[in-house]
Amino acid sequence: MAVKVRKIPLRKCTGCGEMKSKKELIRVLLEPDGNVTIDATGKKNGRGAYICNKLECFEKAVKTKGLERSLKTQIPAEVFEKLRNDYEWSNEQ
Repeated sequence: MAVKVRKIPLRKCTGCGEMKSKKELIRVLLEPDGNVTIDATGKKNGRGAYICNKLECFEKAVKTKGLERSLKTQIPAEVFEKLRNDYEWSNEQ
């Protein structure tokens, strides 16, 4: 009898465009009430956009409006500052 291999869900980073495992990425969530937050569980209701945990990818996603395109909404500058300051970003290349 063959062993079933579980499919690993892949998502695309809005900064660098690489496909990675869902668990490696940070989910930025647009909640139904319009708030933009980080979804640590990856299971909250709402529209999600994914980004690598690298500061470089975050800055590129902000500059190219990748997060705004993925979430289909305008994101205030305060939200980007809150994300930049509240999350521990990696500096690796």
